[in-house]
Amino acid sequence: MIEVRGLRKTFHRPDEVVAVDDVGFRCAPGEIVGLLGPNGAGKTTTLRILATLLSPDKGAATVAGHDVAAEPDQVRRKIGYLSASTGLYPRLTARETLRYFAELHQVSDADARVDALMARFEIGPFAHVRCDRLSTGMKQKVSIARAIVHDPPVLIFDEPTLGLDVLVAQTLLAFIEERRAAGRTVLFSTHVMREAERLCDRIAIIHRGRILAEDTLEALRAQTGETDLEQVFVKLVEQAGE
Repeated sequence: MIEVRGLRKTFHRPDEVVAVDDVGFRCAPGEIVGLLGPNGAGKTTTLRILATLLSPDKGAATVAGHDVAAEPDQVRRKIGYLSASTGLYPRLTARETLRYFAELHQVSDADARVDALMARFEIGPFAHVRCDRLSTGMKQKVSIARAIVHDPPVLIFDEPTLGLDVLVAQTLLAFIEERRAAGRTVLFSTHVMREAERLCDRIAIIHRGRILAEDTLEALRAQTGETDLEQVFVKLVEQAGE
């Protein structure tokens, strides 16, 4: 459902910074792939390209069979994108937000879909509260529901548990597992290794814009001779000569 080949993105700040350098990987239906790396490794840039928020300088990527550069509208219909900085309209209530995005995506029986999501994420108690008055955890629940209100086949989450308390984070991780069981493709970035160990079928480790390895956790452990995922990451960086 996601295929990335030779992706490159350079920024000028004013010095040239290569944020993504010849990145390639794939994600299949019913699979969770984790994109792991430290801050500044290129995770967010890669995901923003896949979500059609940035254009690549080189390379190609397809999501659900559509090219992200040539067919951005089709890609957006097929994805649910969530980042730690995803905003909500402050004057809309939680329920109004979900209803608005359901209509935007032309969801049939939008009210039933909104009701189901409100129940799944326990939004009911604050359904009629304006988003600018919600706590961080409440906002994230609404943001998650908003991102998947159209039941997309591909989910792209950028550090979705950043800043969340334990209970809300666990709700989100359980939801990601449910989506895999439903046959959805999930790509998410994180620097929290325990999340990757719990969720991921495969892991792509990115550092300084380049993919150092992409495989199952078991295979990465065998490759490096390490069992702890943090040590796996350190060993791969060392092997790359960084």
